[in-house]
Order: sequence, then structure tokens, then C-alpha cells
Amino acid sequence: ILSRRSASGWILTRRNARQAIAISGCEAMTSGAAMAAFVNGAPVKAHVSGRTSFCPQQKSQFAGWSLVQRPSRLAFPRKPITRRAADFVAQAGGFDYDVAIVGAGVGGHGAALHAVAKGLKTCIFEAHDIGGTCVNRGCVPSKALLAAAGRVREMKDAHHLRALGIEVKGVNYDRQGVANHANGLASRVKGNMTNSLKALGVDVIETRATLAGNQKITGGDGKTYTAKDIVLAPGSVPFVPRGIEIDGKTVFTSDDALKLEWVPDWVAIVGSGYIGLEFSDVYTALGSNVTFVEAMPQLMPGFDPEIGRLAQRLLINPRPIDYHTNVFATKIIAGEPGVRPVQIELTDASTKEVVDNLEVDAAMIATGRVPYTADLGLDSVGVETNRGFVPVDEHMRVLTKEGGETVSNLYCIGDANGKMMLAHAASAQGISAIENILGNTHKVDHLTVPAACFTHPEIAFVGMSEPDAKELATKEGFELGKSVGHFRANSKALAENEGDGIAKILFNKGNGKILGVHVIGIHAADLIQECANAVAAGTTVDEMAFMVHTHPTLSEVIDEAVKGAVGMSAH
Repeated sequence: ILSRRSASGWILTRRNARQAIAISGCEAMTSGAAMAAFVNGAPVKAHVSGRTSFCPQQKSQFAGWSLVQRPSRLAFPRKPITRRAADFVAQAGGFDYDVAIVGAGVGGHGAALHAVAKGLKTCIFEAHDIGGTCVNRGCVPSKALLAAAGRVREMKDAHHLRALGIEVKGVNYDRQGVANHANGLASRVKGNMTNSLKALGVDVIETRATLAGNQKITGGDGKTYTAKDIVLAPGSVPFVPRGIEIDGKTVFTSDDALKLEWVPDWVAIVGSGYIGLEFSDVYTALGSNVTFVEAMPQLMPGFDPEIGRLAQRLLINPRPIDYHTNVFATKIIAGEPGVRPVQIELTDASTKEVVDNLEVDAAMIATGRVPYTADLGLDSVGVETNRGFVPVDEHMRVLTKEGGETVSNLYCIGDANGKMMLAHAASAQGISAIENILGNTHKVDHLTVPAACFTHPEIAFVGMSEPDAKELATKEGFELGKSVGHFRANSKALAENEGDGIAKILFNKGNGKILGVHVIGIHAADLIQECANAVAAGTTVDEMAFMVHTHPTLSEVIDEAVKGAVGMSAH
């Protein structure tokens, strides 16, 4: 029997044949489950010597075969594949691929990595940039801008530094240097993701993909590709309301804002969600005045109301920011830097009457995102989208319409299905889709997926908001518990002179189940993960109260809130 060690990275090939068999370990070899027929483009010629032996019942079966090193481009797994995966590969002989993934963003990338780890021959289509929005025009470069802007803000805060015994004079920044940091980071991460796909044997097909019926894809290169299963991960693009004139210079979305080609003296941000709030943090740190234009009656409508009020006190009121709420930006006319201002028409959301006109240097449109599903060929498989979103069930299987029947062998993950428009949610959905393809029933519980806004200080949460938790408590007849920990009582936060913020835990008093956690304060985005893991694992507040937290760390803010939930005190 070939040992795992000796077999890793090798294949069996029959002399003068165009066929090879993958070897992935002695257990799999004995059962035959890991053997998959593979037709090579040309006979493998590079034979090597090695000590190989077969059990008696296999000697005759492999007579005339030799052990050769596996070429790097062969799509065989590096680790032993499961019996289910191997059977799947064998059944998919009539297709080009076991799995074809449309879109190489974070969701598609996660799905591809999991697919090859399970032994599936995989390809991924990407017409633009590997890494998608997150890596190239979203999460990654925006965090680089926020990191640089945060340093500038901190060094300009003389009062804060004086409390630490530090005095800094003449703080300046290089706009192009900050922009280069963001763009360079995006390029580096994109390169790493591209290399990881190719190194694992994923075929990266750089062309747009369109569905051409069940299990079939037409590429922008004119070729047709077939796959046993197809996973759609096309992502999303910024939503620009009607009446807004985008020129990419004075009126722009987050895509152009991340280039940081200039820092306007006065910028209006239309929308006060995650994207708008983060960019207000960047612009005010770099010297801009900001005006928010928000259609809802209050700023930051997507946050827990208590956290939103505290965020306004910490992130809006002390900064050069003003705002207009309950109004639409019904018309925006682009300007010219230093020559002509941007003109914004504001219309009351209730009366629909024009109530004001603004003139600013620039306007950033942060009104959300829409799925990038146009021209995807969904009509060829009978799918009706809902405002562009692809309907799916809890297993990520595509439906013909909301509440309709499943479309066989077709899955959709990430922003395009609209379940939770976050990069890490897309990745989780991608893994889930592959598990379901393999026959391992799986679903993502989106109430356990955390979210974060990387302002200074940060905001993060997992699970339900307080109003939603109250509604659930009333509906199910249990008493809702609430406990709060304070950064002002935390030694590490005080050492950093960052005592603003809270951690709030919402829970069922009857059984201790955690329903939601909301944190605003220094490093909130890191602190929320412990809470998300607890929610996912079903850990109760009673159990968490006896878990030991390192002292002195910010995690003790969570510890204080949890202990308070069960009547204990944190020192």
C-alpha cells in the first residue's frame, strides 16, 4: 500500500496511455474511493523511481502502471478527498468541471478554496479583478484609508496626547502617499488571492460568464463551459439614485472615493450607513467639512438606536459635520474643482417638496449597493430576480422566484442574493454552498454573523437590535434581559485614554440565550468576535460569566457586561 507520505503529490500513469489515477492516501487507495480518471493533454513522460507496493488484490489491477510526480497544473487535491467527493468526481465525467464559480470576490474565492479542498475540479470566472469589491474597491482599501486618517486624527488631537504626556507639533500628511498605501494594499491582497487559486489548481478564467442553460456557461471569450454544479457569486455595485449626475471627480461613489485623488474642503455624503460613516471619518480627519444627507428621520438608521445615539455623540457632534435628515437628494449636478460647486437639490421625504439647495465642493453617493446580476443569463434557467437579487433558499440553492421551485445544480451566494451584504457572510455562504453540493446539508445562520463599522471609535454588533429583541420577547412571552459594560471602567481603555463606549448584551432571562451584542468603542470590531462565537455555539450568559478574560485587556468590557447579566460583579 502506498503511504500517505509517499503518495502525496504523485499519480499513477499507464505507459503509452493518456490516463492517470490520483493517489491520495492508503486508506482511500485500499477502498478505491480516491481514484478518479483524468485525461491528460499529453502522455506523462517524467517517470521517477520509488518504492511502491500494492496489496495482493490490487497488484493485477495496477499492472503496467508507474508512479510519476503530479504536474502542478493537474487539478488533484493535496489532501485526501472524501468518499463522497471522489464519487462526485467520478459521476461528473461528462462535464468540464465539477464546480464552476462565477465571480472571484471574497465569496467566490472562499467557495473555490473549499471546493478544491474537497477534491472537486474547479474553475472560477472573473471579468474584472480577483478579490472583487471587497479587496479592490471596498473593505481592504477603505481600512487602509481609515488607518492613515486615524493616525492623523490622533496626532492632531493635542488634548488627547497631552493627557498621555505627549506633545506633537506640525502634523501633515501626503495625500498621494495615503492613496498609495490603500491602492498598494489592495494590489497585494489581490495578488495573494490570485496566487492561492492557481497554486491549488483552480482554473482562473478571466472573462465574463453568462448562463446558457442548466449546467452550461458561455464565456466572453466565445467558449462554452459545462459544470456539474454552478455557483453564482457576481457581487454588487454602488446604487446611484435617479437624478444624480456621476462624473467620478466631484460627484462619485465609494469606488472613486477610495482613489483619494483629492480632499475636498466641503463634501456632502448622501447616506449615513456604514460606507458614509466611514468616509466621514476619513474626510474629517484629513481636513474636510462634511454634510450628511439622509432620507430617514435619523442618522445611522441601520444601527441599534441606543448605539446610534452614542455614535452621534462621539462621531458626529464633535466633528465638522452637519446633516439634513428626512430628505432626498433628488438632483445633483456635478461641478468643477475650484471653479464651479456641486449643486444638490433636497426634497422633503414626507411632503415631496423641494426644501433646500446645497452648494458643496464634492458629493459622495453612499446610498447602498445593488446586485450585479444584469446580463447574467438567469432567464435561460427560468429565474425571476427581485430588484436584481437572485432568490435562494437557506441552502443557497437558486429558486425560480421568491418561494418558487429550486433550479437544479445552481447556487447563488453573497451580495447577489441579498441575504446579508457582507464579505465574510459571502464567504460563509460559499462554503455552505459547496457543502450542500457534496450532499452535506448545511445552512448559514445569519443572526450569528457579526458586522462592523471601522470608524474611530469602532462600532460592531451581532444578532438582534434592542427593538427586534423586545418584539421577539413579546411574541414568545419571555422576559428580555439587558446588561451593559463600560469602557470607562476598563483599565486598558483608560491606559489608552479611550474611555468612551459601551458593550450591550441582550438575552433571554429565562434560559440565558444571547440574542444580540452591540459594541461601540476602541477595537469594537475585534471584541465582537468572542460574542459572535458565543451566539453561534449557543453559549449562554451564565456559561460566559465563568469564562476567564485576560487582565488588563479590552475584552474585560465584555466580561463586565456578561457578569452583570447574571448578577455578578467584575472587578
